[in-house]
Parts: sequence; structure tokens; C-alpha cells
Amino acid sequence: MNSSKSITLSIFLLIALSSTYASAATFTIQNNCPFTIWAAAFPGGGHQLHAGQTWQFSVPNNTINGRIWARTGCFFDATGRGRCRTGDCNGQLQCQGSGTPPNTLAEYALSPTNSNLVFFDISLVDGFNVPMEFSPISGGCTGVIRCMEDINEQCPIQLRAPGGCNGPCSVFGTNVFCCTSGICGPTAFSRFFKDRCPHAYSYPMDDQTSAFTCPVGNNYRVIFCP
Repeated sequence: MNSSKSITLSIFLLIALSSTYASAATFTIQNNCPFTIWAAAFPGGGHQLHAGQTWQFSVPNNTINGRIWARTGCFFDATGRGRCRTGDCNGQLQCQGSGTPPNTLAEYALSPTNSNLVFFDISLVDGFNVPMEFSPISGGCTGVIRCMEDINEQCPIQLRAPGGCNGPCSVFGTNVFCCTSGICGPTAFSRFFKDRCPHAYSYPMDDQTSAFTCPVGNNYRVIFCP
């Protein structure tokens, strides 16, 4: 290959790599808990993380309804089938959908409706199992969401579950807690979560203090037990 063709090919590959990088966001998942976590992501799958370990994956910048959470108390066989005490996703190591409550959720939507914005949050609507931090780590966007309280120990008796604390919608299933029709507001149970994690969603319409944005082009980090 002559030099001019080699230079052209190199430029083409550089542009292609830059385009690929720009069209995807990378998530770094870090387990700071003193016990093993089976990290779960949809999209993304799942990965076992011993204390101190990390896992990375990338998703396209048009991904909406993305979610990341911790699974605890899991056992999987060689085929990746098993069960988790909290956050189980249909008995699969590689998650193909949402997890079973209770589980602390990191949620995101990458550039929905061509807004060039990423929306991200921590949600306790499905309850709580481990403390979490969710933050951008590149692209000049700042802002860290944390839910640090030991909610499991303080959980109201009606919401208690093995390994976690359920959200009231999971327990009672009524509109007042699930916001399935019309407008609903905070309840005594949602205030329990909001008082302990003021920047996390405490009920489905808790947008005012719980939704955060960044421009497209950032990467993100989720820390369990920050």
C-alpha cells in the first residue's frame, strides 16, 4: 500500500473510532461494599463483583430507560442460571430486563427525543437494598447523586423484606403509591425515603428534586456502598 492510501485509511479509522466513541456512553460500576455484589444492568447484562472490583460496559447514546442496580445473596450455576435474594432478574446472571424489588436503582435516558441531554437519577420507588452513588465522570458535567443512609435498618415494618426495604407500590399496589392513573403526591412512606435520601426519587412523580441532566458525551460511574 502506498503512503497516500495508508494516510487516508488512518484518517478514516480515526474518524470511525471517534464517531463510535461519541455515539456511546461508558458506565463504570464499582463495588465498595465489604461483600460480593452481582451488578445488573439493562441494557448491559450482569457481572459478579467482589469487594473493590469494577466492571465497565458501553451503551449507545440513544438508549432510554436504562437501569443499573445491585443484586445481593446470589447463587448461579455454570450456565448462568440461579437466584438472588434482592434484585433478581428472572434467575439470570446476564439480565434481560428489570430486577425484582427491593433494589436501589440508577436510571438514565441518553438523549431522548433528540434533546442532546442525558437524564439520570437514583430511584427508591422500587425500594432499597444497598447505598449508591451515581455521577458523570467526563465531558465537563458535574453533579453527584448519593443515597448513603442504611435504610434497611430503619425500614418501616410494613415495607421490610429479606435483604432490603420495599417501596410502598411493591407492597400495596394502589394508585396512591404507584401513580398508575392521574396525579399523585408524596405519602408518609415516600417521605421516609425522601428524608434519608433527599436527591433520590421517593415516588413516581417526584421529579422536582430528583431528576438531573448532562449534555450527551459524558461517561458515568455507579458506586455501590460509596
